[in-house]
Amino acid sequence: MVSGSPKYPRDTRGRSLRDLRISVIDRCNFRCPYCMPAELFTEDYQFIAKELRLSAEEIERLARVFVALGVEKLRITGGEPLLRPDIAEIVQRLSAIPGLADLALTTNAVLLAVQAEALASAGLQRITVSLDSVDEAVFARMSGGRADLGRVLEGIEAAAEAGLSPIKINAVVQRGVNDDGVLDLLEYFRGTGHIVRFIEYMDVGNRNGWLLDEVVPSGELVQRIGARWPISPVGAQYPGEVARRFVFDDGLGEIGFISSVTQPFCGGCNRARLSSDGVLYTCLFATRGTDLRTVLRSGAGSDELTDLVAALWRARDDRYSELRSQAAAQQDEADSKKVEMYRIGG
Repeated sequence: MVSGSPKYPRDTRGRSLRDLRISVIDRCNFRCPYCMPAELFTEDYQFIAKELRLSAEEIERLARVFVALGVEKLRITGGEPLLRPDIAEIVQRLSAIPGLADLALTTNAVLLAVQAEALASAGLQRITVSLDSVDEAVFARMSGGRADLGRVLEGIEAAAEAGLSPIKINAVVQRGVNDDGVLDLLEYFRGTGHIVRFIEYMDVGNRNGWLLDEVVPSGELVQRIGARWPISPVGAQYPGEVARRFVFDDGLGEIGFISSVTQPFCGGCNRARLSSDGVLYTCLFATRGTDLRTVLRSGAGSDELTDLVAALWRARDDRYSELRSQAAAQQDEADSKKVEMYRIGG
């Protein structure tokens, strides 16, 4: 077992803690079938009450603990983070933490056009936009019919004008749903400087009806894209990078492939996830987490919180994607209730 130094802990597999994804709200204005299917997340669905969500100050306090333990990158997620009225304050607080190298936010971009400038002024560095298709009909289907594609594209333009770049466009690819639009999505963003990343459809949570047959392997996409535009692989930019990177040989951009199903990257995973109600999860596919909010609100000081998080990380042994088929065969129904993606931001 590798535990690391007291200041920078390592888990049981020698993985450092470098990246924290902070969900600031579990609500969303989309109803994507692979995340929050509309038939289950109806208008009267009971999301986390406001008083149970971490405040901007509490988010900052916990983020400072994680940065002290080695976290260099913070990702603000949701649900849809731009639904929080105090999102600019949250960004401002996080951007002021000493030692933080990167602060980004993931959004569906519907509300981004009117907020991009304020977010940039508050200290946000980058934006990642979840966009599965530039075909209006497919977009409507994959967003649950909740938004207009034009508003998303306007949000991306506003983010670029505000300097929130490089902008990453994340697309979850499902066979028979949007896989036939992969080339169109790339065509739209080629030459813009934005980075399109294709994500294999994953069995996150319990409500999306995931089937292995609907996964489009990244290797298949690489071949399909390469037949249209020659592409070449490039090396990782930092340890633990989840996306395999390629560039167009004609110089018109970069593509990424996140292949959790066919090429698991558990061995280099250095991410933790904090839900909007203060529960810490050490894996995207976790079945349980640790309540930090209660500890925080009970009056715990920074040292106590730091010791708790360090101990949790040192005990971490997660590698779900590497064991996916084995887990599916062996876990009983009670143990397989994974945390839903909308709670921890994917």
